[in-house]
Amino acid sequence: MVKEIERMGLTVVHVCTVTPISLTVGANRIVPAVAIPYPLGNPKLTADEEFSLRKKLVQQALDALEQPVSEQTIFEN
Repeated sequence: MVKEIERMGLTVVHVCTVTPISLTVGANRIVPAVAIPYPLGNPKLTADEEFSLRKKLVQQALDALEQPVSEQTIFEN
């Protein structure tokens, strides 16, 4: 779906837990997530810590949207 959205002219960031799959499907901008059952969170953290984690991941994805890429890129934290 990522490639189809980009074909329509919209830049996409794929936030995922298994980056090799994202590479296989051809995502151009990839942000690694936390874990398969909780990609954008961690229930073991306090509410404040989890908020900070989620904010960091979303900011990382937004920053990736601004970066020009010519090939598949994984944006590590």
